[in-house]
Amino acid sequence: GNEIVRAIGSTPDDPYSLIYLTLISAIGNAEKHVYLTNAYFVPDPQLLKALMDAAGRGVDVKLILPGHSDSEIVFHAGRSHYSTLLEAGVKIYERAGALLHSKTAVIDGVWSTVGSTNLDWRSFLDNDEINAVVIGREFAGQMQAMFNQDLAASDAILRDQWEQRSLLTRVKEWFGRLIERLL
Repeated sequence: GNEIVRAIGSTPDDPYSLIYLTLISAIGNAEKHVYLTNAYFVPDPQLLKALMDAAGRGVDVKLILPGHSDSEIVFHAGRSHYSTLLEAGVKIYERAGALLHSKTAVIDGVWSTVGSTNLDWRSFLDNDEINAVVIGREFAGQMQAMFNQDLAASDAILRDQWEQRSLLTRVKEWFGRLIERLL
């Protein structure tokens, strides 16, 4: 078709993750919306800042994350960041009724990516990963439609309700955060 497609890979031998830099750049330049769906969300400080800064600029930032996971510690480590993100205006949804395994992004209806890269330290530093980045409205429209389907099957995490979670949940999150760099 007419759209620009680039495969971007990374290995632990690379001095930096080109996938990570490309995503951070796309989020940093977003003007309207950033919609991410990801199975394993353990963000580093730079990714957190990029998401919060985008929301602060008035960009509609929505994350669809798993409602349950095959890795409980990763699940809770990711959830340990929810309060900070919600406070910054990032909207978070947890996919219900399915084990979420998607790793996608669609930004401003023109920039999209799909691939193997999770939003965690391990994917960006320790794993062999590959993503396709597509620049084009047609593909972004298809990605947006899939995002909307997942969104309809997801539960919104509301800030007031989130702050009422149990002490046990908070302890699991604290422990996950403590070792998140190892995950």
